[in-house]
Amino acid sequence: MEVAISAVTGELVSRFISFLMNKHHSSRHARSEEKMVERLQQLLMRVHIIIEEADARYITNSGMMMQLKMISEAMYRGYSVLDNSRYQALEDSASFDEVSRSDSSSIGLHLAKRSRTTTDKATRLKSHGALESLESAVANMKEFVVLLGGCERMSRRPYDVYLYTGNFMFGRHAEKQKLLSFLLQHNEPPGDHALPVLPVIGAAEIGKKTLVAHVCSDERVRSHFSSILHLNGDNLFRILDYAKSMEGMVLIVVEFVSDVADDDWKKFHSFVITMSRGSKIIIVSKLQKLSRFGTVKPISLSVLSYDELRYLFKTLVFGSVDPAEHPRLVQIADEFAKVLHNMQGSLVATNTLADALKRNFDVQFWRCILDKGLRMVKRNISMYGVNPTMLVRQGQPVDITDFSLHPLSMIRCKTNVSIKEELPSVTFGELVADPRIRPKQDFILVSWESRIPPNNLFAHFVTNHAQDRYDGTTLPGRKRRGVPN
Repeated sequence: MEVAISAVTGELVSRFISFLMNKHHSSRHARSEEKMVERLQQLLMRVHIIIEEADARYITNSGMMMQLKMISEAMYRGYSVLDNSRYQALEDSASFDEVSRSDSSSIGLHLAKRSRTTTDKATRLKSHGALESLESAVANMKEFVVLLGGCERMSRRPYDVYLYTGNFMFGRHAEKQKLLSFLLQHNEPPGDHALPVLPVIGAAEIGKKTLVAHVCSDERVRSHFSSILHLNGDNLFRILDYAKSMEGMVLIVVEFVSDVADDDWKKFHSFVITMSRGSKIIIVSKLQKLSRFGTVKPISLSVLSYDELRYLFKTLVFGSVDPAEHPRLVQIADEFAKVLHNMQGSLVATNTLADALKRNFDVQFWRCILDKGLRMVKRNISMYGVNPTMLVRQGQPVDITDFSLHPLSMIRCKTNVSIKEELPSVTFGELVADPRIRPKQDFILVSWESRIPPNNLFAHFVTNHAQDRYDGTTLPGRKRRGVPN
């Protein structure tokens, strides 16, 4: 009996000592994590201040532009890791409690602890990586900050400071500075028969026109040019209608949806030269081949990185609401950002989803929309072989049955016309909140309306295809009445 009691006592003492050691180790680890998160927050604050200051000044140094791009990338990565560190504990706790309830065996608890340990290690590695990246960026910013102090300050407009109203152009810090520098510098090509041409190239709905409109609204740009003319590439020679009324240096922005013959461009280019010295041209297109007309290196806009997209989506969807008050929604927002990034989601899709979700801060509602979105992606890939984003860019029909709970397909309206009077219209947010409001006939689905110049309206023509068969090909070419062009 004494031997048994001694053995039990020894086991209890051993477990107690092990418990104290683990607790001490966990306490030290927690303090270390807290210090790292605190350091990350401090660095992010410093970097954010510098980027905001850079956005408020005219930067002409190409090296500073490159450094600004690297600094901003490090900042968005840091914000992503900081959020993961904040909400990882909650996620691990929920997962551990769920396993504990469903499987109280030592094997179940061991697997839960092992999974949590693996996740913690991955999070710590990302945190250390982000911290090192930010520390490196900050260490190399001394010269940048000194040079930034010598750059001329911009005149800020009232709406520029309202970060959470949606009235702002997100990111593109270096690209904006490059475009401003091109417009404000005296950089005429050598010779009497050339003028500066800058192509802005990027995929559809990626922010090309928004970037150009944002820069063209700058006070120095507007005062530098006597007039700013916007033309459609399909009708270049419409410029003849404006020639007599334009004097002084002119900025011409030409948007191309298709290629243009070299001879037509030469004629247009030659005519602009005769108008006035100092005039400049910006080409806006998704076609890389149009870069051949540029006299300087084009500005190429790519899709936002995951960290940038995640930051933008959170900013749009939470607005002035503190995300810390809705940790579960933050986790779902991360899942939305991953889906959008994997699909090379456009800024329009990002704004559309954010606008729909911020109507209802309910976990079940957000999860429901996410599940519907995932099903829609799978359905369209199964039917057409590509994801919905590519279908929209190609001008092809997109099946939205999963959102509407009725067999419907939509196709992008090509022109930004007043379409609400022609057919009944519904916003995407209204449809996903209550699919019963769907009109019985064909209708217009308004995805999103931009609140900053050029204030585009993004709408789709929606038609019923209850009689169509899903055979893996495009929808049958039945006649659609009243399809807006």
